[in-house]
Amino acid sequence: MPASYIDPRNGRLYPLEQPRWCSDDRTPLLVTPGEGISREDIEPRMRSLWRYRAALPVEIAKPITLGEGCTPLIQQDWGDLRPFFKLEWFNPTGSFKDRGSAVMLSFLRQIGISAILEDSSGNGGSSMAGIGAAGGMRVKILAPASTSPAKIAQVRAYGATVQLVEGPREESEAEAIRQSSQTFYASHNWQPFFLEGTKSLAYEIWEDLGFRAPDNVIVPVGAGSSLLGCAFGFRELLKAGQITRLPRLFAAQPLNCSPIDASFQAGVDTPVAREVSKTIAEGTAIKNPLRLREIIGALRESGGGTVALAEDEIVAALRRLARQGLFAEPTSASAAAALEKLSAAGAIKANETSVAVLTGTGLKAATIVADLVQ
Repeated sequence: MPASYIDPRNGRLYPLEQPRWCSDDRTPLLVTPGEGISREDIEPRMRSLWRYRAALPVEIAKPITLGEGCTPLIQQDWGDLRPFFKLEWFNPTGSFKDRGSAVMLSFLRQIGISAILEDSSGNGGSSMAGIGAAGGMRVKILAPASTSPAKIAQVRAYGATVQLVEGPREESEAEAIRQSSQTFYASHNWQPFFLEGTKSLAYEIWEDLGFRAPDNVIVPVGAGSSLLGCAFGFRELLKAGQITRLPRLFAAQPLNCSPIDASFQAGVDTPVAREVSKTIAEGTAIKNPLRLREIIGALRESGGGTVALAEDEIVAALRRLARQGLFAEPTSASAAAALEKLSAAGAIKANETSVAVLTGTGLKAATIVADLVQ
């Protein structure tokens, strides 16, 4: 049966050929689950995430690519642990979001879309702008006025139009939705093909580890695209018989903005009130994650959990990473900080294989990072 968009709330299907970013009820969609691939399906001569193109729901004849994916996985000491760090800042625009952008924009261009609109607090915008430029697409990014200047400069350098929006992060999304009747809204939070790109993280970690699943994967989570990508990818590998169990997935969030932790700890998959304040981990400052139910479901299915981190814990991890040669942005450091807390709580153990995904480079917030790591 060919792949379709599916509304996870009621099972309604929509054809993929029809350009859309949401259901008719203005709710988020997914793509129907894939069957997974085996190591024989990998295209070994392709040095990018497109080596896993057989796992995509449709054939993409002419991908837009800047060589995204195939990022380093390095093992280092971290207290009593020897975790692997997945260095996602080696993607072309400096963050993991290039995985989703490349697949989503390639698909949208293939079905005739040449101009897109996106809202982003930084990395998503620069990724859409860079991959869009490589594909000859017109891109407009709406971003909070408080976004790091370096991220905005990067978006503009790619030739994208930028509109800064006053107010909290969600106001940029609201304004983008208001403008979506004029330009296709290719939101990395809404359009499901973005997750088809981020699931390459799971396939890549599996291959990096000699075609084995790790015991634990720790990911900084705001809207959840990296965590859900890992969940979908490992789920497909399990279905295809390539792994025998799912890795435990852990979502790292700043305590100052931790709606996923609040819901998970309360044992529900609906929003739970928790005070929100400013955090240095701006990439995860999402008050109302669109796919909360799916994120909580993925955490429970894997036997994982959540970690909420104080600002000083994130700063300490940021400094420690830098002293080990890893220049991460504060959002990424949340995953490293979570390692310590999970180890102390006995949730992960020294004899297990743990992967912490470092999602973006410190160069995106160099001035802030420089002040914090002194």
